[in-house]
Amino acid sequence: MSRPRTRTKNKRQRHGDDDGSTSEIWRKIYKTGAVTEDDMNQLYMIWQPVCSGCRVNTKDNPNCFCSLAPPPNGTRKSGLWQKMSDFIGSFGPDPNTDLRVSASSPAGLTNLGATCYANSILQCLYMNKSFREGIFSLEPDVLQHQPVLDQLSRLFVQLHASKMAFIDSSPFVKTLELDNDVQQDSHEFLTLLLSLLECCLSHSKIAKARTIVQDLFRGSVSHVTTCSQCRRDSKASSKMEDFYGLELNIKGLKDLDESLDDYFAIEELSGDNQYFCEACKTRVDATRSIKLCTLPNVLNFQLKRYVFLPQNTSKKKVTSSFSFPAELDMSRRLSESSQFELKYDLSAVLIHKGTAVNSGHYIAHIRDVNTGQWWEFDDEHVTNLGCHPFGEGSSSSKYVKKDVLHSDCSEAMVADSNGKGLDATLQSLLEETFSSSDAYMLMYHLKHGKNGSMVYGSNLKEVEENADAVQESACLPSHLCEEIQNFNASYLDSCEQYKHRKNLELSHINERRQEVRSVLAEAPIQPLEQPFFWICSDWLCQWADNIIPTAVDNTSIQCSHGKVPVSKVTSMKRLSSKAWDKLLSKYGGGPILSHDDCCWDCLIDGAQNVVSADTYRDQRESLKQLARDILDGNCDDGMYYVSRPWLQQWWKRKVVDAPSEADAGPTTAISCPHRQLMPEQAVGAKRLLVPEGFWLFLYKDAISLKPDDPLGCLTFPLDSRECSQCSDELSETACMEDSLRLVKQMQRQNHEKLFVGRSMPLSLHCKYFLVPSSWISKWRNYINLAVKDSDKPESLDGVIDSLICEKHSMLVERPPKLVFRRGAIIPRESSVGSLTIISEHDWKCFCEEWGGVETKGISAIIENIIDLENALTGSCKDMPICEDQLNSWDKVNNENGNGQIVIKTCPEVCESCIGEKKNCELMQKLNYCNKDISVILVSGKEVPRSILNASRGFVETDRRVSKRSRKTKSSSSISLKVSASTSIYQLKMMIWESFGVVKENQILQKGDRTIDVDDERTTLVDVNIFAGDQIIVRDSKIHENRDIADELCDEKMETRHIESGFRGTLLTSNVSSQVV
Repeated sequence: MSRPRTRTKNKRQRHGDDDGSTSEIWRKIYKTGAVTEDDMNQLYMIWQPVCSGCRVNTKDNPNCFCSLAPPPNGTRKSGLWQKMSDFIGSFGPDPNTDLRVSASSPAGLTNLGATCYANSILQCLYMNKSFREGIFSLEPDVLQHQPVLDQLSRLFVQLHASKMAFIDSSPFVKTLELDNDVQQDSHEFLTLLLSLLECCLSHSKIAKARTIVQDLFRGSVSHVTTCSQCRRDSKASSKMEDFYGLELNIKGLKDLDESLDDYFAIEELSGDNQYFCEACKTRVDATRSIKLCTLPNVLNFQLKRYVFLPQNTSKKKVTSSFSFPAELDMSRRLSESSQFELKYDLSAVLIHKGTAVNSGHYIAHIRDVNTGQWWEFDDEHVTNLGCHPFGEGSSSSKYVKKDVLHSDCSEAMVADSNGKGLDATLQSLLEETFSSSDAYMLMYHLKHGKNGSMVYGSNLKEVEENADAVQESACLPSHLCEEIQNFNASYLDSCEQYKHRKNLELSHINERRQEVRSVLAEAPIQPLEQPFFWICSDWLCQWADNIIPTAVDNTSIQCSHGKVPVSKVTSMKRLSSKAWDKLLSKYGGGPILSHDDCCWDCLIDGAQNVVSADTYRDQRESLKQLARDILDGNCDDGMYYVSRPWLQQWWKRKVVDAPSEADAGPTTAISCPHRQLMPEQAVGAKRLLVPEGFWLFLYKDAISLKPDDPLGCLTFPLDSRECSQCSDELSETACMEDSLRLVKQMQRQNHEKLFVGRSMPLSLHCKYFLVPSSWISKWRNYINLAVKDSDKPESLDGVIDSLICEKHSMLVERPPKLVFRRGAIIPRESSVGSLTIISEHDWKCFCEEWGGVETKGISAIIENIIDLENALTGSCKDMPICEDQLNSWDKVNNENGNGQIVIKTCPEVCESCIGEKKNCELMQKLNYCNKDISVILVSGKEVPRSILNASRGFVETDRRVSKRSRKTKSSSSISLKVSASTSIYQLKMMIWESFGVVKENQILQKGDRTIDVDDERTTLVDVNIFAGDQIIVRDSKIHENRDIADELCDEKMETRHIESGFRGTLLTSNVSSQVV
């Protein structure tokens, strides 16, 4: 048999597609009762070829083992064949990734949030060998009483001897009480830290450790003011001020030499800035300058990259490139000449990345004095830069002539950063310089100075002859040495355990993969070849995909006779005896199902079922046309009733081999609760007559689906009578509905004007009644036949009682205001609220219809204060009605008492109870929380009238809105959750986020009133914005658009970084060095 083509080999075979015609085989078995070997091979699909390369495992071929394992380089999302990286990730974090590369490789420090400034300074201090040895030499009792020194020594010991690639700096940061989430200035941190350490170290009895900060980092300057007449210096000029670093201007300056010239430049004091000379006893011109008195071993320069902008009172970073030399000669900078050569080597560069002042990132480039190698310290990450502070091959260095460095001439480029192409003679005449646009601090070490020495101008301190005493051993503190050794041993042990577990797991996975591929390679067996074994496809897939498979389980493909039924042929595979023996010997299980275990009994039953299904399908197909004729009314020989909707669904259903659940109950919908024929007038009880043969087919299906149903399928022959009891109930219900319809129609006739909501003209001195508007609205819906399932209004007597206060038995609602319009007195539309005015006739009819008491009604009489009646009727000939008078009468002054028309009620209005009610409502209105307001963005210059009216709080109900205004697209709206305490600024930020209109461009408007406040902290309730209000927003487009994230970032920085510096930390505390 030829191999199927690629396009069709994965297609599921249908009945009738096989060469042997499966349907014919089943019919032959049904007739003869015998099964041949060929029939068995055909039905169990043993003849199917062994396929390869299928994209999915084919169920219709028991000889297909494709896709049980992925291709050689393929992977899956889960299970045995997922990526190795996913397996390794499931083992948890690998401690080996945190292992230090070598003992000579420095360790990093963890960033706790925004502590990169501290990490960079701590690395600079640790990499200073003299300072590190001084900390290591401290006495244990000093460390015990000084928590800052104790944590610093522990940190240095871990940086020095830990096997981890980075160290947790949180204990030291926590001791200093620093805020991990606040970025700080690194130079300020260094200055305060050295001051704190100097104070703490003063308790040590070891000379080197006690003065290590002063010996290494402290220099001194004096501010000299010289009179231009007597040439004398001021008394203050003799005072020396200590420093840990020099702060240099770099704006407009190109290199370190120019910055130093600027720092030591002479300032002329003249004019308003003249100096008062005590010797001359008058104000005179003078000069002022800074004199360098002493130099430390470690000379720190802070490059002032942040400049103050007076225009907007903010700071800005200077990002211009700045040059500095690899070797710095400070001899000529001293105020007095020195007999020693004061040459410094560049040892560290602190870099600030980013353009913002209050954010960014600090890293440090530091040179190892032992190896001469430069290292980049970026928190946890430490990178070797080689012999260049910015990396080998960097373009940030160049060679210049030595005399050029101290002149006003520009630098001359001679060679590249590595000095390639230069001979030794030429190289001796040049000096290497570096440039950076982010360098923030520079550290220089005295080239040939000894540890602990201080270089002075004319009088140098004599260096102690005992070099061993000066250069103490860098051995670790004894009490910390054992601790770090135990930590390293534990850490290395965890690394080995992880590595061992990882190797075992990966080895097991590789073995399982090899096993699966090996068994699957031996699994296929050629068609018709024996012996073979049946195996469950689900278990085989689980075995091929799971890391730890279960025992062989073939119970799901075993029939009740203990054999293999033909119905399970799509759920099992033919397995070679060699592959089966491997699986069974290793995993056990069963049952064992071989080629001799095909079930003959199931084949005979299956043949009977197939023939029955074919017969049923043919019969049902023939009856579908009959059902169509019955539904179309083309069948006249009907004998039994069935439900018409049920028959329609039966006709639409697809022809299948056996009846389905939907075929049950052909008469259920037409059966009443009394097991009789439901009247056809009932809902869903439409019926049709079907012929007897068709009914017997439907009845047989219904009985076979529910054989245990005690009620069974009810049969209704042609002469069946409708249930009399159900007919009476339907007639009674229909009468009740007709009666209710007549009652509603009668009420609509009695209250025609009130039902349609037409304004009723009112007359003076006539009696009217007041009814709650909510009750009138519910009544209109109830009697409106177009509104279905409407609620019935409450009894009128109870509704009227709710309008009377219990305390004074008076009216707790004010009557509506009136207006004179078009020659008639009518209620003002804008004041239509809780009460509606009805006529005396309407009131009497309501009392009869809704159980009201006429005498308990709230009556109202309309009266005029001035002689309005004569003016309206025109009875006074001396007072003709002019247009101005009508306009004046068109105004209602019901509340202030200045008008003409008033309503007098009985009982009277209870002002005290109404006042209490209004106060409660006002308090709720002023103290709303998390309520909705509607915000509408209007794109045009003018606000549409409909939106403006809605924002004012009223809509003209009697005015028809044009289609053009209803379909306008000039606005978009959104609901926002706000509270009374929400500020205008917060509202604008929400609008910015919703519509993208920057807050500076937002013009807020409520009705005709523009909301314009000077202070954006003003709350919504202060500007009369309440829950449910509609706010209009227009875009002025004056300011440029920007990202809201920038505003949120600025707001966060403004609230959290208000130049607080290190206030509240141990660095600024007066008790920082006290015994703890």
